[in-house]
Amino acid sequence: MRHPRSPHPPSPERSAELRRRFAEEARSERPDLATLCLLVGAEADGALDEAGLDAAQMELDRLAGQLPFRPGSPSAWAAALRDLLGERYGFHGVAADYQRLESSLLHEVLRRRRGLPIMLSVVWLEVARRAGAPVYGVALPGHFVVGFGAESGPEEGRVLADPFDGGRVLSGNDAEVLVAGVTGAALRPSMLEPAAPLQVVSRILNNIRAWAAARPERSDVGLWAIELALLLPAHAARLRYERARLLVQRGEFSAGAGELEAYAKVVGAVDEAVAEQVRGEARAARAMLN
Repeated sequence: MRHPRSPHPPSPERSAELRRRFAEEARSERPDLATLCLLVGAEADGALDEAGLDAAQMELDRLAGQLPFRPGSPSAWAAALRDLLGERYGFHGVAADYQRLESSLLHEVLRRRRGLPIMLSVVWLEVARRAGAPVYGVALPGHFVVGFGAESGPEEGRVLADPFDGGRVLSGNDAEVLVAGVTGAALRPSMLEPAAPLQVVSRILNNIRAWAAARPERSDVGLWAIELALLLPAHAARLRYERARLLVQRGEFSAGAGELEAYAKVVGAVDEAVAEQVRGEARAARAMLN
């Protein structure tokens, strides 16, 4: 196994190509979750070339090929994925994984067999989907899990599993305990609705932004995570404000001030007080140029 390393960014030309493909995939009729996640990984890690992207897809295919042929019920699918990925291959997570950028990169999760709940869930989803399982992601607050069974219709027969815990099948009020542990609030039925691929990718990028925000020396990571999120068809307008502030933080005062002013124009139509505050930030950024 390789020793841990700090991934170097791709070249500007490679990055531009990756972003073009990311935007194209995100806007396709049926966005492919694995492809989007791997393009995120390639933006983070300049060593992930085309052969590496193909190898990761082939690894997902290989794992799917080791599942039993259509085991049957949702609970049988959940058990088959747990036995293969959780027990045989040891995919799981530990608390320390939250401190590592690699825990949010699919190619590294496949290599290390460790990652954040949402990334381990992506492995479960993509392996199960390739094998024909009725599977979907469930974006519980603070802890992503997977569901087996029909995405619509009655909830009876649906099964939830926690890939972070090696694919443990959640029984009874386990999901309620997970949500209460993170938010202190009760589990609502809306929390159990299937998460679309673009929602999953958006949440992954949010995790990467949060990781970078806690490490000011890695503002480069925060910047590309925001810029990829801005390529998604639906994104919060506030992301543009975050990007502008990050540019200022990185010493790109003129570019940051220009983007703050552009954001102020947009927000001014809704809230002039906020717009004036943003214009003040732009003036302060421009003053740094003197």
